[in-house]
Amino acid sequence: MPNTPWYRDGRLHFGAGIENTFVPQERPGERAIDEYALTEHYEQWSDDLDLAVSVDAEFLRWGIPWHVVSPERGRWDWSWTDRVLEGFAERGLRPIVDLLHYGTPAWIEGEFAHPDYASFVAEYAARAAERYRGLATDYTPVNEPMLHSLFSGEYGYWPPYRTGEAGLVEIATAIARGFVDTQRAVADVLGETATFVHVDASMRYAGDVDAPEHRETAHRYAHQAFLVEDLVTGRVGDGHPLLPLLRAHGVGDGELAWFHDNAVQPDVMGVNYYPRHSTELFEAGIHHGGGFADPRPTRDDGTDGMVEMLRTYANRYGAPVMLAETCVTDDVPTRLAWLDASVAAVEGLRTEGVDVVGYTWWPLFDMYEWTYRHSDLPRSAHLLTMGLHDLVETPTTLARRRNPVADRFAAHASRGAR
Repeated sequence: MPNTPWYRDGRLHFGAGIENTFVPQERPGERAIDEYALTEHYEQWSDDLDLAVSVDAEFLRWGIPWHVVSPERGRWDWSWTDRVLEGFAERGLRPIVDLLHYGTPAWIEGEFAHPDYASFVAEYAARAAERYRGLATDYTPVNEPMLHSLFSGEYGYWPPYRTGEAGLVEIATAIARGFVDTQRAVADVLGETATFVHVDASMRYAGDVDAPEHRETAHRYAHQAFLVEDLVTGRVGDGHPLLPLLRAHGVGDGELAWFHDNAVQPDVMGVNYYPRHSTELFEAGIHHGGGFADPRPTRDDGTDGMVEMLRTYANRYGAPVMLAETCVTDDVPTRLAWLDASVAAVEGLRTEGVDVVGYTWWPLFDMYEWTYRHSDLPRSAHLLTMGLHDLVETPTTLARRRNPVADRFAAHASRGAR
């Protein structure tokens, strides 16, 4: 059918992603993270797009580096992103554009807590949508907004370093307001041609969740995993389990009414699932704060956990779902086993009638762990072997080396295209 959105054509679409975490702020003991710089994507972007084509990826989740296109307030430099998005078009590769992937430009004092954050991010989004209206129509307003909220608002791990429940509520509501304004700004430019792929991280909690010392926290976390998406889609009202938490930290009727009146919905709900990280365990008698600084143990529930998360998001938000990120960080045989098992599980869900429209291996090539920010070791000490292509240090460059996972992914993608 003409003008049928790609996610409505009945196929399972295969794609990959390029890690695009950007936290440019620095302070003593913390250096900037720019994954495009670490992986040399700024220099090798053309070859990297060719890698995506070589594995028969139909789409590539890829982010605009906001801190690069807006290095100072009121100054815009789109020269690099112009070349890359034109490169997508030349190859017939669909970009699903991350507008925000873990950080703001350094000139925004207070980052998400700045009183004008929402207007800043909405202006950037509108400019991007207008500039690339002929090149990109698929946008993710915020990648993993709940992890943003936890890292920047509860754990004090990333700027603006808020902590505790009050910090979580402050940053989650700020990110949610920016999310809404971002989507509405893009929609104002692109109209019905825009597709919005909301993406959040799977957060499952298991173990001794009913232990007296964990019961209240585990209950909150189980609902908290959906907090930002519930806010932006207008689902937080009377009876919402987190309403008392929000009210206790200053969220009033007017703010909740604003979210209800300005709600935005996903065209596709993206679910990120990593079998070794997405299920955290509570242990009786043991307290963990969560996050990188004080992590809980995790449990690998394999494809059962992934299937549960895809069903949960599909039922909760009433939209087609896609597996927006998945992989295991391990050797090639282990990655191959997960690729085959996860594709089979997704296909099984589709057979059962769950509207799963996409499968994304993350990343296209290896990346560097976020612990790089708090380290003084070279990037090689933080390499994560996750990709369809290995990153290999050479005397002159960071080479990409195709591995057997790429061949297997291409075989799955080729079957999915038929």
